[in-house]
Amino acid sequence: MKTHPFTLQWQVTPAIHVREASPADAPALYHLINRDRAYLREWLPFVDMSQSAADTEAYLRYVSADGNTSDLVFVILYKEELAGLIGYKGIDRLNKKLEIGYWLAEPQQGKGIMRRSCQTLLRHAFDTLNMNRIELRVGVGNTRSSNIPQKLGFTLEGIQRQGEFLNGSFHDLEVYSLLKIEFKS
Repeated sequence: MKTHPFTLQWQVTPAIHVREASPADAPALYHLINRDRAYLREWLPFVDMSQSAADTEAYLRYVSADGNTSDLVFVILYKEELAGLIGYKGIDRLNKKLEIGYWLAEPQQGKGIMRRSCQTLLRHAFDTLNMNRIELRVGVGNTRSSNIPQKLGFTLEGIQRQGEFLNGSFHDLEVYSLLKIEFKS
């Protein structure tokens, strides 16, 4: 297990703080998932697999394990309260690319929290991790989520047909990318 205090953390704005997630975050994170289950379930396939704080803790233990080099997950705090998750998925150091995934509690939507948090992770990925390409995948029709890559200067590359199994059927995903030379911090 990675050692803490948290090695990666950023003060995004006076009200927004992003820090590396740990298994200790499981109870609060599960509470958010459970409270907003119907809302989150519309777009996120992991929600149905999160049936207890123990499920959330198992996920956080996996992503924070020393042997895991492909994922790095952060909690988002808004006004010192847990508001959601954001992280790097599929980190490919050889090809210098990764994907960013995220979700935010329903009451925190529309405040610019996720866009600012994404911008912070983009800066870290390009400047510190020396990545060249970042992808975001968004369910077709998830306008709130697709607004984020659009506002951050990503290019819509196309639709990944049936790219995600969600709520018993396959759904299409919009695939966005941003290259290092395109990033405006």
